[in-house]
Amino acid sequence: MTRNPILPGFNPDPSIVRVGADYYVATSTFEWFPGVQIHHSRNLANWTPVSRPLNRAAQLDMRGDPDGCGIWAPCLSHDGERFHLIYTDVKRYGRTTVGGASGASLRDFHNYLVTCDTIDGDWSDPIRLNSSGFDPSLFHDDDGRKWLLNMLWDHRPGRNRFAGIVAQEYSPEAQKLIGERVNIFPGTPLGLTEAPHLYRRDGWYYLLTAEGGTGWNHAVTMARARSLTGPYELHPDTYILSSRTRPDAPLQRAGHADLVETPSGEPWLVYLCGRPLPNRGRCVLGRETAIQPMRWGEDGWLYTTGEKGMPMLEVPGPEGRAPADTKDDFDTPALPIDFQWLRTPEPETIFSLTARPGHLRLHGRETIGSLFTQALIARRQQAFCYSASCALDYAPQHFQQAAGLVAYYNASKFHYLHVSRDEENGRHIRVMSALPDSPQADSFTAPIPIPEGPVELRCEVDYERLCFAWRVPGGDWQWLAEQFDASILSDEASSPGMANFTGAFIGMACQDMSGAGLHADFDWFAYRERDFSPRAPGA
Repeated sequence: MTRNPILPGFNPDPSIVRVGADYYVATSTFEWFPGVQIHHSRNLANWTPVSRPLNRAAQLDMRGDPDGCGIWAPCLSHDGERFHLIYTDVKRYGRTTVGGASGASLRDFHNYLVTCDTIDGDWSDPIRLNSSGFDPSLFHDDDGRKWLLNMLWDHRPGRNRFAGIVAQEYSPEAQKLIGERVNIFPGTPLGLTEAPHLYRRDGWYYLLTAEGGTGWNHAVTMARARSLTGPYELHPDTYILSSRTRPDAPLQRAGHADLVETPSGEPWLVYLCGRPLPNRGRCVLGRETAIQPMRWGEDGWLYTTGEKGMPMLEVPGPEGRAPADTKDDFDTPALPIDFQWLRTPEPETIFSLTARPGHLRLHGRETIGSLFTQALIARRQQAFCYSASCALDYAPQHFQQAAGLVAYYNASKFHYLHVSRDEENGRHIRVMSALPDSPQADSFTAPIPIPEGPVELRCEVDYERLCFAWRVPGGDWQWLAEQFDASILSDEASSPGMANFTGAFIGMACQDMSGAGLHADFDWFAYRERDFSPRAPGA
C-alpha cells in the first residue's frame, strides 16, 4: 500500500499531468525561491523533485511580497508538444476574507504563462495574462483552442469576494487573452470558490473547484456542462471529497484537487490535505499532497472508490517515501534541491558555495523575517519527529550580527538558535522566538557565553516539542534548559485574516543589521526523520 500524503510537508495546491508513462505534480511555493516545485513519478507512489522552473528574475521577483504571498496554485499541463505552466504572483493579500480581521479587501495577483519542451529545461520568459483573480489554470480543448480559467475577486462592499469561476480564450499566436470573459460557475453556498480545473469526457465538460476555504471546511466540488461556458449542473453529491464533517479523519483540510488518468484509463485524484498535531490541532507540516483512486459511475459522474467522499490514508500501490536521512556537505557548485531561500532572484547576494569550497557561505543581510533580502537557506519539515544539526564557523563582532540554526514558518513565527556577540557576554548563543499567539511577540532566552571557533548546533522536534543544543566539535551536547512550542510553526497559529499557507522549515540563517555584510560559513547540514522520543533530550 501507498501511504498518504505522497508529498509530505509544505507541498500544497497540487496540479498533475501525465505525459506518456511519466507523471508530474506541480505545487505552490509562495514566498520561497525558486518558484513552483515539480515532482516526478512513474508509479504514483514514489516521487522525486525534478524542477523549480521559475529560477530567474525575468520570471519571478518576489522581493517585497508579504508572507504567504508570492507563487499561488500553479497549473501544469501539456498540449502534446510542450509543457505549459500557469502561476500567480501575489503582491498584496488584504485581510477581510476572514471574519474579525481588519484591513482592506484589495488584492494584487498577477497571472503568467511560461512554457518548456522538457520538464527540467529552461522555461520561457513569462507572458502576462490577467490580474482578475487567483488559481489560474489552462485548458487545452479537443478542437485545439485554449482557455484560461481563474476565480474572480470582487473587492466591493457587500459582495461575495469569491465571485465565481471565469473563463476566457487564450491565443497562443497573439500570446494574450482574446474574446469576452465569462463567469461560468458561481459556486455553491459553501463559498470561497477557487482552484478550477476543467476536463472533457464523453461530450461533457467537467469542472473541479475547491470550496470552503483551505482550512477545516475545505471540499472538492464537481459540476458539468455540455458547453464550456455552461450552464453547469452540480454533482449529485455536490462535494466529491471532503473531511469537513469528519473530525476523526487522519487527513483533514481535503480539497484543491486535480484529476489524471493512467494509460489504461483509471482516474486518480491528487488533492491538498493537512495532518493536525494529535493534541494541539495545528498542522505543523503545512498543506500536503495526497492521492487516491477514483471511479466513473454509470451516471457519468466521478466518485471515490473507498468510503463515500472521504480521503484515504492508504491507497493501492507500492510502498512510498522512506524517512529522510540526509547530510549535505556543500561540496557541489549547486545548492541541493531540498533547499530553498526567500524571495530574491539574486542568490549570489545572499549565499555562495564557491567562496569557501566545501562550505555554504551566507552573507549577513537584512533582519530575519525581512520581506526583501535576507540570508536564510532552509528545507521543509516533512515528518512530525526529526533531528537537524549543522556546523557553523562564525566570528561576529557586535550585537547586530547573528547566524545560526532556525526553525522557521514566516516573519512572525520562528525559533532561532543563533550566535552573536555583545559587550556584556562576549561571544554567546541564545534563542530568539517570534510568537504569533502571545502578547509578547519577540522572546529571548538568556545569553550563554561560548568559546571562539567552530560550533555545532542541533534541533530536536517531537510533535509540538522543540529542543535546542550546541557543542564545540567533538564535545558533549549542551542542551538549553527551555523547551519551545513547535506548534506555532503552522497555519493555525495566527491572528485572524493573515496569510498562512506554507509550512515549517528548518535551516540556516545569517544577519548583519549594521550593513557590513559579515558572512557565516556552514560546513554541513544534517536532517533525519525518526520515531517519537517520549523523553525530552537532556532530561
